[in-house]
Amino acid sequence: MLRNVEIRWLLVALITISALGTIFSAVFVSYTAAWFVLGVSLLLSTTAIIFTWWRYREIERLSGFLQQISSGDFQLDVRDNREGELSLLKTQIYKVTKMLSEHGALLTEDKGKLTNAISDISHQLKTPLTSMMVMADLLRDSELDDAKRTEFIRNLHVQLERMDWLVSSLLKLSKIDAGTIHFKRDRIPVPKLIEKAVEPLLIPMDIKMQELEIEGDREAAFTGDLNWTTEALINILKNCVEHTGEGGKLTIRYSENALYTGIRIEDNGSGISRKDLPYIFKENAGDDSVGIGLAMAYSIITSQSGDIEVASTPNEGTRFHIKFYKQVI
Repeated sequence: MLRNVEIRWLLVALITISALGTIFSAVFVSYTAAWFVLGVSLLLSTTAIIFTWWRYREIERLSGFLQQISSGDFQLDVRDNREGELSLLKTQIYKVTKMLSEHGALLTEDKGKLTNAISDISHQLKTPLTSMMVMADLLRDSELDDAKRTEFIRNLHVQLERMDWLVSSLLKLSKIDAGTIHFKRDRIPVPKLIEKAVEPLLIPMDIKMQELEIEGDREAAFTGDLNWTTEALINILKNCVEHTGEGGKLTIRYSENALYTGIRIEDNGSGISRKDLPYIFKENAGDDSVGIGLAMAYSIITSQSGDIEVASTPNEGTRFHIKFYKQVI
């Protein structure tokens, strides 16, 4: 404690005041008064020193706590639930410790997500890259006939488009998971949403001669972001189209009630096996674009106070039920 300059100055002041008081009492009053003043001065000085030593001991303990926290130990609880400035300081240190702990956990989680994202990108791009490398090697053959060369070039173009879609989707999904996208809060008529989502899939459905049935309450609406929600529905419908055979049927039904606005999307395609059903909204689920598309749809919907359920029977079809819950005030 004596290494602190202010403590040394305090001791000098106490000794000086005690000495002057004792001398003044001895000269102008009596020796008895002088001894009394000296005793009181020593008692007060001792009390002040003991109190100061206690406070500095508490400060030293807090310094030790901070050193442990700086070393990564965030499990310390320095609160003592008493009143006073030191207790308030301990409480503030505890709050900062909890905040640092939460930030550390978030950073660890973000690192995990980044690792998973890189792994997903590698996994998703592996198949088209391998296919392109094989076709590139075949195209080097000078004896390859023009028909085969044209077919390989067309396949290369398809694979490049697929890779572009995968990378674009992964980037969008990463932004959503990182919370860097701010969804709008507009009132969206469901018929408008469905019309916009179905439009880019009309040609693939026409090629496969699939039937599309849409029915519901024309006044149904919900609060959300039209463009991002359209992206989600496109990915779900795309999954239905890809896993429904020629001449199959897709049905979209929508409604609104006091709790939520619901959209049901059904197909009579190949369905999903029971063991794969719990994982279809994972980024690495399924093959190729399926996992990424459904994972992005799930993130978009759940980020807008929504939920999505899926039920499926192999060889009979799959049903997606989307719910956008109303805000309760």
